[in-house]
Amino acid sequence: QVHLVESGGGLVQSGDSLRLSCVASGRTFSGHVMGWFRQAPGQEREFVAAITRSGGSTDYADSVKGRFIISRDNAKNTVYLQMNSLKPEDTAVYFCAADPTNYSVREYAAEYSYWGQGTQVTVST
Repeated sequence: QVHLVESGGGLVQSGDSLRLSCVASGRTFSGHVMGWFRQAPGQEREFVAAITRSGGSTDYADSVKGRFIISRDNAKNTVYLQMNSLKPEDTAVYFCAADPTNYSVREYAAEYSYWGQGTQVTVST
């Protein structure tokens, strides 16, 4: 069992930056592929970014590529999502997720076993 707690969300203006954090407790953090997903009102949860166990490989949704950066610190049991040049369409609840099974990055929510409670990001014009 892995318990995930996100933080760092808030209300910002278009063009601003935010850094989300997700702290894990429970099973060995470094044994999990980590991902970030988001869900806007009335929409399905969508993939944002993922990072392998060692942090050596990352993957991004096309909509955030070049603006967002995912990273992890296994010594601190934490995964981060640095979000730059935010746009109103980035407004959503952001969730981190842990995948204990795979070694490569995964874009499908169903492949992640553990989820945080989410943190709200709102980008105004």
